[in-house]
Amino acid sequence: MSFKILKDTTLFFSQGTPNLARVIPTMDLIDKQLTTCSHNKKYSASICVVVCLAKQTLNQYYQLMDKSEVYWIAMVLHPHHKLAYFKNTQWEDAWIGTAATLVHDEFEWSYLEVGIQENSDDIEMLNTMAHEVCVFLYVCIAQYH
Repeated sequence: MSFKILKDTTLFFSQGTPNLARVIPTMDLIDKQLTTCSHNKKYSASICVVVCLAKQTLNQYYQLMDKSEVYWIAMVLHPHHKLAYFKNTQWEDAWIGTAATLVHDEFEWSYLEVGIQENSDDIEMLNTMAHEVCVFLYVCIAQYH
C-alpha cells in the first residue's frame, strides 16, 4: 500500500468544500487499502499494528455515520450514487430498505404537508411539486431494484 493515498486525500479535500457524497467513497477506498495493508506480510509487524489502529479509527467514523440519517439521505439523493451505492458496498437488503424509507419519510415529514394558504394556485403548485419529487424518489429507488 502506498500511504500516498492519505496525503492525496488530504490535499484533494483541502482544495474545496467536501460533501458527504464525495467523502464517503473516498473513505471506502482508504478502508480497502488499510485492510489490504494490514494483512500484507511484506510490512513489519509494527507497521501492520499502526495500520490496524488507523482502520479502527476509520471504523469509529463509519459507526457514527451509520447513526446519521443525513449520511443515508445524502447518498440516496446523490444523482451518481442513489441506492446503488449501498448495494455496491454490499449493505444488507434490510439496511438498503431503511435508507429508502428514510428518504421517503423525510420528504413526507418536511415537504409534503408544508403550510400553504387555501389558495387553489398554491395547492396546484404544491401538488405538481409533490408529484415531481415523488417521481424523483421513485427513480432513485427504482435503480436499486
